Amino acid sequence: MEQLLINIARGLVEDKDAVRVYADEKNEEGVVVYHLSVAAEDTGRVIGKQGRIAKAIRTVVKAAATRTGEKVIVEID
Repeated sequence: MEQLLINIARGLVEDKDAVRVYADEKNEEGVVVYHLSVAAEDTGRVIGKQGRIAKAIRTVVKAAATRTGEKVIVEID
């Protein structure tokens, strides 16, 4: 999942080296929280107008996680 999230984010941003993804441990419900951070000037590119790009990123990652039987949440920091 981390590599998928990195690939998606790098396709959107100008500063590709600033893309970082880290995951928390599974919580009691079995959900893994992935934190995506990008350079400050690229935050708007990842979030998009009215959060549409962020919502699309979350949808794609959740669909991929469902195929592997995981439960995930994506947070953009």
